[in-house]
Amino acid sequence: MGTAAALPLLVCLLCWTAVIVRSSHIVYPELQSLEAKEVDKELRTGYHFQPPKHWINGPMYYKGLYHLFYQYNPKGAVWGNIVWAHSVSTDLIDWVGLEPGIYPSKPFDVNGCWSGSATVLPSGVPVIMYTGIDPDERQVQNVAYPANLSDPFLREWVKPNYNPIINPDQGINASAFRDPTTAWFGPDGHWRLVVGSKENMRGIAVLYRSRDFKKWIKAHHSLHAGLTGMWECPDFYPVAVAGMGSRSHRNGMDTAELHDAAVAKEVKYVLKVSLDLTRYEYYTVGTYDHAKDRYTPDPNFPDNDYGLRYDYGDFYASKSFFDPAKKRRVLWGWANESDTVPDDRHKGWAGIQAIPRKIFLSRSGRQLIQWPVEEVKSLRAKHVNVSNKAVKSGDYFEVTGFKSVQSDVEAAFAIKDLDKAETFDPAWRTNAQGLCHKLNSHVKGGVGPFGLWLLASGDLKERTAVFFRVFKTNDTAEHVVLMCNDPTRSSYESQIYRPTFAGFVNVDIAKNKRIALRTLIDHSVVESFGAGGKTCILTRVYPRKAIGDDAHLFVFNNGESDIKVTNLRAWEMKTPKMNAPEKI
Repeated sequence: MGTAAALPLLVCLLCWTAVIVRSSHIVYPELQSLEAKEVDKELRTGYHFQPPKHWINGPMYYKGLYHLFYQYNPKGAVWGNIVWAHSVSTDLIDWVGLEPGIYPSKPFDVNGCWSGSATVLPSGVPVIMYTGIDPDERQVQNVAYPANLSDPFLREWVKPNYNPIINPDQGINASAFRDPTTAWFGPDGHWRLVVGSKENMRGIAVLYRSRDFKKWIKAHHSLHAGLTGMWECPDFYPVAVAGMGSRSHRNGMDTAELHDAAVAKEVKYVLKVSLDLTRYEYYTVGTYDHAKDRYTPDPNFPDNDYGLRYDYGDFYASKSFFDPAKKRRVLWGWANESDTVPDDRHKGWAGIQAIPRKIFLSRSGRQLIQWPVEEVKSLRAKHVNVSNKAVKSGDYFEVTGFKSVQSDVEAAFAIKDLDKAETFDPAWRTNAQGLCHKLNSHVKGGVGPFGLWLLASGDLKERTAVFFRVFKTNDTAEHVVLMCNDPTRSSYESQIYRPTFAGFVNVDIAKNKRIALRTLIDHSVVESFGAGGKTCILTRVYPRKAIGDDAHLFVFNNGESDIKVTNLRAWEMKTPKMNAPEKI
């Protein structure tokens, strides 16, 4: 959230857990010193953020530069030896790698420098708050300041000796106490921030206050809590509602604006948490009582792990920041690998960042909308276009004339006959992913599945499907739209984790019988945005045949109703400067 000055956030790119849930959290001692001599570039992404090699899992804006700090293992493509690596950019596209910003060096972080956030003080001084692991393996909260404020690259950071500034007191689980948010400044002159924690199965956003940013006192109550297990990487920020006078609801909000009482009444707040148990992220939209320091979700936002998610795929440990240069809120998220640890070791790298997304509240106020930042368009190169092409039931066609392995594809589909839609079982409402697994892209439907086969081999034995499927309800004239990423046939490799991912799309499909899809394809990542960013799904895939020039793109329709591609535009994407070490 913002402060009296422009206040960006630091991305929580990795939130470590006491419970091992996925392979990326396991320590492999025998692999920690195996620095990669060569890097396999066959499936390496071209325009998604990655360091030159090894394992990764926040951006801030300062003096004309975007700074991305991220959790990084400099010694191998597995978890361990974690430092805060540091890269800078002028446009969120081209990145230059600098020396690590923070690394274990003091008693209060000797066993690890984990995730955190950045706050820019009213004086213009940026401050990093992060979780350190002390000699007793306790998770404690520390601060770091730039060594030289005249250096726009913020190469060096100093850790004051009065750290840690927040200790886990009695009643706090010291092994589940991490990931401080960006601080915000209240009308009472106190700073506030939240740290993620848990008490048994109760996830907690623990609230702290401070007058001087040095001494922090725990509030008598949490900002919010829920029965969902540990809350990692909490994020809490304001969003503008539609109709805020001259302020576009599509612009980001900085807390500085909230000191205007008239503006404050027109603002909603978002609380996002990363759930340790499910490895997914959930958010609610609601109200924040500044006087009582209480956040209350709106009634139509379920405050549990069946609620709304930023992304319904492989997307975790995200954080947003307010970009003062373009008055927008930008969201970053991390995507793990889905292949095996030996595969990661062979590749010499593991983990990517999703494309940064502009995020804002929808006009209806019922959800957040996400869209790739506009700068991504600067990478568009060779272009092809398909218009008004009918796709009958069971048919498909290839989109040719460009290289699709590293591309940006925007497609709009029109549905001929909604009456053929299958009946929707209300029991499916809480399990979109299970429904997609059951009714995947190979199962013929009424209206859909229709969409794209991408990273496909010429013989279609390897292909990843991104598609829609439309259902009708019994008791009303409403329809339910399911969006899926289905990689079950994406690769010959049997050891690869290939779950289907899915979410429902909040769209009135009967209004004009049309729906849009944008998909960013980048060798081993498929990042899809349905209906203008209402539903987003990121999937990792590892084809063996459909690579390089042998990767193809098709439009398919496996439903009874005919569809029409009203317009499809596809661009090859150039490769930006991506993190090669460079002297500045």
